[in-house]
Amino acid sequence: MASSSALPRERAREAALAHAVDEGLLGPGSPLVGLLDVDGVLAAVNALKEAFEGPATVHHTFAAKACGLVPVLRLLAEAGMGCEVASPGELEQALAAGFSPGRLVFDSPAKTVGELEFALDHGVAVNVDNFQELERVDRLLAGREPAGPVGLRVNPQVGAGAIGAMSTATATSKFGVPLRDPGAVDAVIDAFARRPWLNRLHAHVGSQGCPLPLIAQGIGAAYALAERINHQLGHARITGLDIGGGLPVNFGGEDDRPTYADYVAELRRATPGLFDGRYTLVTEFGRSLLAKSGTIGSVVEYTKSAGGRRIAVTHAGAQVATRTVFMPDAWPLRVGVFDPAGRPKEGPHQVVDIAGPCCFAGDLTATARELPAIGPGDVVALYDTGAYYFSSHFSYNSLPRPAVYGYRTDASGRVRLALIREAQTVREVVEESGLSHADALVALCADGPGQGPSR
Repeated sequence: MASSSALPRERAREAALAHAVDEGLLGPGSPLVGLLDVDGVLAAVNALKEAFEGPATVHHTFAAKACGLVPVLRLLAEAGMGCEVASPGELEQALAAGFSPGRLVFDSPAKTVGELEFALDHGVAVNVDNFQELERVDRLLAGREPAGPVGLRVNPQVGAGAIGAMSTATATSKFGVPLRDPGAVDAVIDAFARRPWLNRLHAHVGSQGCPLPLIAQGIGAAYALAERINHQLGHARITGLDIGGGLPVNFGGEDDRPTYADYVAELRRATPGLFDGRYTLVTEFGRSLLAKSGTIGSVVEYTKSAGGRRIAVTHAGAQVATRTVFMPDAWPLRVGVFDPAGRPKEGPHQVVDIAGPCCFAGDLTATARELPAIGPGDVVALYDTGAYYFSSHFSYNSLPRPAVYGYRTDASGRVRLALIREAQTVREVVEESGLSHADALVALCADGPGQGPSR
């Protein structure tokens, strides 16, 4: 689906920003917008599929948490992806986007009885997180077969990457059955021996900050356990391996590295038998499919100086770039500067902080960056924001969610836009904050034992 005549990513992004300004989608009346490069997303999907070509059957799913917007999910469904969901909200978004239940994988570590019943009855693949959940599935099935695959998530406990919060295979991770704990492997083998319908293993080592050898080590441990279980049971009880996702994204430059081909090459070196066709493989990539295709554009409202440091105050802060603001060393973003017409600015660089609108001092999306001189009315662009930044909104200061548009750009630079999500209005923010129940607490006080609210 990606257009072979599309502009290179950087030029397409600049054309889309200029077009958004021309159309009034980014400017004084609309100071914040998200832009998603559709051709870039489809190119990433194609690269993923090509990297895994071979004898093994592979089901690629998109991790919905990375961008829970229905039009984006619909695009990925049409591109042949499945969808990995980890909450009832993500499940409903995926179904609304057109994914059939059989193309879904449900991974939540806190699945309720109702959620499990739906998945087991409708053919959604389920990755069970722990032995208590496995017993709950036993009770729900009551001797019948599930409608879809059921796997058990294991934690290979191979250690943490550079970002502890993104590492899911540490010694004390909340996810899965910890394989290095005493008796855990025997308990897993016994679980498979007693349940003919249990037919997958799931392992996910982590996300950003996890090097490929660490990811490969964790997947290798799950593969070795699958081999041991099948050998011990005397038949191929485990027919599928869900190897998760977690390909890191290069937030320091324009190029894609590591690539999906790099990822697969590392897995082939570490565990060549993984790809021989005996196991159906499931992937759950999210950030790496979308991040490089996203841009957040914001109008610069004011510029100032404090302690000799220049500061540009924008409308993009912690409400859209939450991880970057609170963990800037782990989640740095590249920044571009454009004039009020949306054209890239040039000239001598100055050291500047890029600040957001939130009412706390640390609301900075970039610190001490050397950038072309910035003035009020200019546009600051935050690059590589296609994953998480559009849909994981932080409602600090009751700031409304920005509009998000998808774009395609042809070889001549002509841009076409499609609205993905409308900007949230201030009225909608107020309604969401309990407007229809405005008198509830006053009434509660009035109904008490003679205690009304003091004035």
